[in-house]
Amino acid sequence: MRITIVSTAYPLRGGIAHYVSLLHDHLSRRNHSVSVVTFKRQYPKLLFPGKSQEEKADGISSFRAPQIIDTVNPFTWFKTGKFVAGQKPDLIIFKYWMPFFAPAFGIIARIAKRKSGCKVLFICDNVLPHERTPIDKLLTSWLFKIADYYIVQSKSVEKDLLSVVDRPEYRLVPHPVYEIFGSSKKKEDARARLGIRSNENVALFFGYVRKYKGLHVLLDAMKEVLKAVDVHLLVVGEFYEDEKSYLAQVAALDLGENVRIISDYVPNDEVSIYFSAADVVVLPYIDATQSGIVQIAYNFHKPVIATDVGGLAEVVLDGKSGLIVNPGSKRELADAIVRFFTENLSSQLSAGATEQKKLYSWDNMVNKIEELGEGRNVHHEPGTN
Repeated sequence: MRITIVSTAYPLRGGIAHYVSLLHDHLSRRNHSVSVVTFKRQYPKLLFPGKSQEEKADGISSFRAPQIIDTVNPFTWFKTGKFVAGQKPDLIIFKYWMPFFAPAFGIIARIAKRKSGCKVLFICDNVLPHERTPIDKLLTSWLFKIADYYIVQSKSVEKDLLSVVDRPEYRLVPHPVYEIFGSSKKKEDARARLGIRSNENVALFFGYVRKYKGLHVLLDAMKEVLKAVDVHLLVVGEFYEDEKSYLAQVAALDLGENVRIISDYVPNDEVSIYFSAADVVVLPYIDATQSGIVQIAYNFHKPVIATDVGGLAEVVLDGKSGLIVNPGSKRELADAIVRFFTENLSSQLSAGATEQKKLYSWDNMVNKIEELGEGRNVHHEPGTN
């Protein structure tokens, strides 16, 4: 097929851009002709809490996507629609995660579909966002009227899709692993790079920090953890809200010797250092659909302690590849961390994470895209988009 992907992509940064790079490469390996179109301005500065929207390093992607779309300039939406139509795609894939992009994506999809007769597929990280407003469902419903097919990556997103679209043609495909960060390093070497003793217990919170990710709960839990076992917590990622409140919490709880905060975006070639140094990855989310952090952890054979929100318990198997606790409970989270280290669960759960990794292949994702895009096993019922 001739496939055009419309999404965040290199030279923009972040997990979705990494995902698109891997998707592009795996589709191309199947001899599909794949192109990518991305944003020249993804978010207005007023709405972007991070330090930069672009990668600083070169060589992290096999392509550099043309940057055409400006989310606050409708003229670029029409321009992009015509540009995509001119590529004569059989299939357009939109990576969708929040209704802010619905107006731009909707115009692009309608123009391209009308001019080229292509099919439209949405790969949905979310259907409705974590922090919702009354207009979110309206925007998403309008956008999805143009879609032919959908891929969702967790049961919670599947539920949201079914609440928005009547009898959609879709596939549930788990989020594939992130292979873009290289292979594991020796634990002692990674710890030496970070100045951590080789015999320490190390937990990792990774990714940008927002309220729904529950870092404040984890910090409260750490106070309880340290009463039972000595643990070094690495908090690694850019803060998308006020970092000062977390620093104040660390100080108030007297966690300074056991919590290290690296408050910056981590370049691709440094991600492996933090995961290789850790014994376990902790996701104390208060709300979520799924998380790509699990797939990074599995790529490095690391178990995960996560909360039972969204689709996390679908991929983190309690007692097999990690531990699951109820969201918002510092007591349960603390007990799980203490249990992990005092019962020496690292080897057992790491082996489980390695087994789980096998289930989240890119081949599975590409197979389902081909199945939908090529019309195999696709059944259109009355009322189905």
